[in-house]
Amino acid sequence: MIEQYVVDLQEVDDRQVAFVGGKGAHLGGLSRIEGVRVPGGFCVTTDAFRRVMAQAPSIDDRLDQLSRLNPDDREAIRTLSEQIRRAIEAIAIPDDLAAAITRALARAGEQAAYAVRSSATAEDLPTASFAGQQDTYLNVVGSEAILRHVSRCWASLFTERAVTYRRRNGIDHRTVHMAVVVQQMVVPDASGVLFTADPVTGNRKVATVDAAFGLGEALVSGLVNPDVFTVRDGEVVAKAIAAKQLAVHALPEGGTREVAVDAQRQGQPALTDPQVVRLVELGRRIEAHFGRPQDIEWCLVDDVFQVVQSRPITTLFPIPEAGDRENHVYVSVGHQQMMTDAMKPLGLSMWQLTAMAPMHAAGGRLFVDATRRLASPASRAALLEIMGRGDPLVRDALETVLDRDDFVPLLPDAGPGGPPAVGVPAGGAPAPIATDPAVVRELIERSRVSIAALERDIRSKTGPALFDFLLEAFEEHKRVLGDPLNMQAIMAGMEATWWLNDRLLEWLGEKNAADTLTLSAPDNITSEMGLALLDVADAIRPHAEVVAFLEGVEDEGFLDELAKLAGGTGARDAIEAYLDRYGMRCVAEIDITRPRWRERPGALVPAILDNVRNFGPGAAERRFEQGRQKAREKEQDVLSRLRALPDGDGKADETKRMIDRVRTFIGYREYPKYGIVSRYFVYKQALMAEAERLVRTGVLPEKEDVFYLTFQEFHDVVRSNRVDGGLVRERKEAFRSYEALTTPRVLTSDGETLMGAYRRDDVPEGALVGLPVSAGTVEGRARVILDMAEADLEAGDILVTTFTDPSWSPLFVGIAGLVTEVGGLMTHGAVIAREYGLPAVVGVERATRLIRDGQRIRVHGTDGYVELLT
Repeated sequence: MIEQYVVDLQEVDDRQVAFVGGKGAHLGGLSRIEGVRVPGGFCVTTDAFRRVMAQAPSIDDRLDQLSRLNPDDREAIRTLSEQIRRAIEAIAIPDDLAAAITRALARAGEQAAYAVRSSATAEDLPTASFAGQQDTYLNVVGSEAILRHVSRCWASLFTERAVTYRRRNGIDHRTVHMAVVVQQMVVPDASGVLFTADPVTGNRKVATVDAAFGLGEALVSGLVNPDVFTVRDGEVVAKAIAAKQLAVHALPEGGTREVAVDAQRQGQPALTDPQVVRLVELGRRIEAHFGRPQDIEWCLVDDVFQVVQSRPITTLFPIPEAGDRENHVYVSVGHQQMMTDAMKPLGLSMWQLTAMAPMHAAGGRLFVDATRRLASPASRAALLEIMGRGDPLVRDALETVLDRDDFVPLLPDAGPGGPPAVGVPAGGAPAPIATDPAVVRELIERSRVSIAALERDIRSKTGPALFDFLLEAFEEHKRVLGDPLNMQAIMAGMEATWWLNDRLLEWLGEKNAADTLTLSAPDNITSEMGLALLDVADAIRPHAEVVAFLEGVEDEGFLDELAKLAGGTGARDAIEAYLDRYGMRCVAEIDITRPRWRERPGALVPAILDNVRNFGPGAAERRFEQGRQKAREKEQDVLSRLRALPDGDGKADETKRMIDRVRTFIGYREYPKYGIVSRYFVYKQALMAEAERLVRTGVLPEKEDVFYLTFQEFHDVVRSNRVDGGLVRERKEAFRSYEALTTPRVLTSDGETLMGAYRRDDVPEGALVGLPVSAGTVEGRARVILDMAEADLEAGDILVTTFTDPSWSPLFVGIAGLVTEVGGLMTHGAVIAREYGLPAVVGVERATRLIRDGQRIRVHGTDGYVELLT
């Protein structure tokens, strides 16, 4: 292939990123849109960059060193990247390449002024914008200066910020190449940035314009506050005009300088309203061309807009595909399942296939469309009520949308639609059932028998027959979950909890009384799981050699090694027995692609060692009995105080019935999730056996590649023995971008993301507000832990994390309190916190960033806030 070093922007289109970089490709694409003016210029291509890099073999060694550095080692990155930049700038541009650049300059006049702009191949991409990571030089005059600045642009591929950005986005330094855009300078009256979607709210129907006088450098560098215009439906709906005291102007001899803006002009808008509307119309054409919302840099010259850059807005949360143009309101499934991380495609599709309600995927997360329920007055009220009890932030977010009367109009004849999320009934409360422990035993036995049949029947299924079998198994999965008795038992425990809290607050003035009344409730599989790990610690604690060995565990083969140590056989047997019972669990377990404890038992080792260090023998039984005794004493206290009230005997008798009911059913609240995850592990083992066969036959390079296929796509690959490698790579790249997004509690079809807010004024100044889910107050050291496998807890510590699902419960036995960013009154972390008597506040926005690891805090689990003490 003949190398081409210089190409005119008019000859480039937006598919040529590998040749002219992201910026160059976008500018070429822009120049082809009717009505869009782009300053003329040319690209020095990536062929030129590769040729220059080949002249300095020593750079290869430094790139090897760079790839091995920890992305958090800023000093080492700074030193090595500076060495690479100096080496690149020292390379003489070959004569023929310099001549090609000079010839391109001559077409517009060598003494014309140019902007020399970096254009990397990993820049302005849909999943990573790289905005500001490489360098741009304005108003460069003369061929010698331009050649020098081309070298500087090449070198800027290795600025410290660009290197760190690539590492954090999983991009190999060697795969990225640099082109350079050389564009004629324009001397604008005003310039700025247009976002064709609101970058703060995500609303795709709202555009925002930032504008300032002179060159955009004043705005980008933060030298001035810009005018800000908000546009919707072709109309400026809001604007804030700043006092713009300075502007950046181009100098005739090259370079730029800051100049003072005349006092009379400082408060004048940089654009008129009609100009703003015209600019947004231009932006909508650009957005339509590229197929996604854009971040556009523009200049205004003699009342004509010129576009100098357009890139995708990569921070917007994607919108579920609805297939219509109607308004939709989506509620996050992850906030109810206590797992707001991005999920891989196989995980998403498996949950969709086994869920009890239709679910929509976007941004690696799942949502339920609540629009129809919100449109009916009766179901709207019921939905808001149940959402408010579980997570007030979701209710507040929904009410924020409903306050806009035109978005979800009330339609009295609307049907109830599907439930808003797993576990929330669509047709009102289920019929009541008797307070009988035999009901729970029967449900557990039904689940056990069904899972045993699944394990038996799946053993003989392989190839396409396995997938046909699984589709039938998913129906059985939903049948068990949808068993009316199952929902009756779940709701019985929840409704009894609500009744006790409401009535005892009304009658006795006591908040969250049910928290103590539910301590050590029977049949709670998740709390039993945490206590069982204390028993594992009992089997290990007497054997110092085993403890020392576990402290150095670094791989997953450690169980086989245990038997070689004194006391190791008993330790191994205890861990194995635990894995037989709970090995299907893991952090973020609703995503089938996540490694289970049986697959990575090392994840349990930190919790086991914490238990060895912080507890004595028999702790599990003692803790359970202590909880049961506290609940019994609380019951006697409450009933005694009620009998002293008017109509006290009637109130006490009614309360006693509800206490018996909550203790009968509240533990079962955790069992359906255990059944789901148990089934998931059976599904996963069979699916991974198919993936391993595809690797053996050369269809797949790695078995984990199937995680980036939906269930149906995986099925197709097994039938055809062919896989689209490009699709897998595209999905991996998309997943990396989704990981950086924050899941909204509520998302609209306009793209607006809503997190909700607490409307409270009863907390101390500076305290972090959340939802009270487990009563009591505790003060202690905050341990901010984002990965359970890295836990290192001491008695009295308070766990602070993003979310906790059932897999975190082994840590709960060793902590004094809990703070999470995500959660509701009946989510798993809240249930187990109450079960163990831990003061807990959930739904604390940005808790893991606002609370420092090691900081002393006070958790007010009754009133729902956290005080920062040091």
